[in-house]
Amino acid sequence: MSALVAVINAGSSSLKFSLHAGEEVLLSGQVDGLGTRPASRARDAAGRPIPGPGLGDDPPATAGEAMRLLTPWLAARLGGRPVAAYGHRVVHGGARHAGPERVTPGLLEELEALVPLAPLHEPHNLAPIRALMADGVPQVACFDTAFHRTVPEEEQLFALPAEFAARGIRRYGFHGLSYEYIASRLPEIAPRLAAGRVIVAHLGSGASLCALRGGRSVATTMGFSALDGLPMGTRCGELDAGVVLHLIAREGMSPAEVQDLLYRRSGLLGLSGLSSDVRDLLATDAPAARLALAVFAHRTARAVGALAATLGGLDGLVFTAGIGENAAPVRAAIMARCAWLGLDWDAAANAAHGPCLSRPGSRVEAHVVPTDENRMIARHTRAALGL
Repeated sequence: MSALVAVINAGSSSLKFSLHAGEEVLLSGQVDGLGTRPASRARDAAGRPIPGPGLGDDPPATAGEAMRLLTPWLAARLGGRPVAAYGHRVVHGGARHAGPERVTPGLLEELEALVPLAPLHEPHNLAPIRALMADGVPQVACFDTAFHRTVPEEEQLFALPAEFAARGIRRYGFHGLSYEYIASRLPEIAPRLAAGRVIVAHLGSGASLCALRGGRSVATTMGFSALDGLPMGTRCGELDAGVVLHLIAREGMSPAEVQDLLYRRSGLLGLSGLSSDVRDLLATDAPAARLALAVFAHRTARAVGALAATLGGLDGLVFTAGIGENAAPVRAAIMARCAWLGLDWDAAANAAHGPCLSRPGSRVEAHVVPTDENRMIARHTRAALGL
């Protein structure tokens, strides 16, 4: 009987979880609305709704508090069968951690020191780990940055004095667990691409691109933080650093106000003035919504061109994550702008969400491949602990 691995993906307002026995997903769910109006939901192995963790009279406000409610709920669902290990998504592993690692007090201390590099993600990732430390169940930290440790140095470095790189100010890249999962699927889905030059577009509320050569990351659009690169739901993406200086020096904004602007009030929300959700923007004819989607498609296609130059050509383009998997008009707008690369795409296939979007004979293949970060975390956890 396969050991049970619980996967925890904690954010600022939600705690997502799933339970795995080998490659089988036994259940999944989340507690969201943390700090505002918490609610829980879950599904069984067949995808049917089941009652989620009870939130009690004093609902959780943080991921750590939600974790304390999740563990007894899991125990009750399992009827005494123990969870053998917990696997966690941790956004930032810094320059030292190139793969999943078993959590120790020393590792947790190292990760705490990385909080300034990912202030809006790392504290929430670490809270459930701390909440579980006293239980004695093995835990494994799986880093979103680790997959990009294969990126060459010239891609990692900013044009700053060398002392800053030595202090950790360099490009790291994120969404690595998603990209690693897609790379693991390519040999089965598109064998020609598995050994070739591929750009994966992880397009969701957080969005980035990754250039793969032979399944290994060689460049990505996110850099020092998860703020860089493409416009996102509420994040601005790539921005002239002079704008930040101007906002502080001339507009009188504090660093905290600039952080709030760039992380929470920009991106599709800021451009449209309506919503950060692509579904909402596609459902309206408001000119600002049309413009926001056009900016998103333009910037994504521009980044595809830049990464294709880094790869020395392009064999395939893969769309994944919420927007990439489900928003056909957004994919169409991006692919239309990438035709010059040799991408001959099929409008009917795109409307049906693929899985193959390109016509036979297209020099560049295009595919939709659903991502599964939790499955990747479960695999890493089993491998790290020999389960």
